[in-house]
Amino acid sequence: MFVPLHDENSLKAIKLQYVTIGLIIVNVVVFLFEMAGLNEAVIASFAIVPAELAAAGGMVGDAPDQTVAVPERLTLLSYMFFHGDIFHLGGNMLFLWVFGDNVEDAVGHLKFLVFYLVCGVFAGLMHVFMVPASPHPLIGASGAVAGVIAAYLMLHPRVRVWVLAFQAIPLRLSAAFVLGVWVVSQFVMVMLPEIGPVAWWAHIGGLIAGAVLIVVMRRPGVPLFDRGLGAA
Repeated sequence: MFVPLHDENSLKAIKLQYVTIGLIIVNVVVFLFEMAGLNEAVIASFAIVPAELAAAGGMVGDAPDQTVAVPERLTLLSYMFFHGDIFHLGGNMLFLWVFGDNVEDAVGHLKFLVFYLVCGVFAGLMHVFMVPASPHPLIGASGAVAGVIAAYLMLHPRVRVWVLAFQAIPLRLSAAFVLGVWVVSQFVMVMLPEIGPVAWWAHIGGLIAGAVLIVVMRRPGVPLFDRGLGAA
């Protein structure tokens, strides 16, 4: 519904969000390798396959459709750097670009990297827990980015964000509204009888992880919910 373009939220503790930029670069580079000739079997080797992870107990998978022997536990990290197509990649990286810098600012560079990866791992585990028999590979940074969204919402709900509504209409709205609509939509989708190919439970897992982690990982003195922010 909303495509984020820019937030009116300057950095306060860091000069450059180089971890956010680095994560975007890594995701783009991996996608270029995908486009250069990685076949589906190779990509599936780095994806989370719930049935394999649950059955293998985290050991090396031996599924016939995989061509690279990747330990199943390692896929909890590797899956978040692969994407299905340019739109999948672009959407995730756009949200990470707009909102990741301020979360990195709030926690610090190294802790932001840990934050991002832990959110992605928890998202993958949530997906496996909810659909343990699924044979379908899970890839994408959506779970980790969901953690960033939850953290931003906890930190800066009153900040104004420029978005494209319905991919066409530019609007300046509060982060609470823009991101709140996205969060609510994730919970709505998992309650539908047929939730389709999107891993909605991974999104929810990332949201939960991000909301919890930002409380304990933020720098001392960094307030939640824009406390201390002057009236708009």
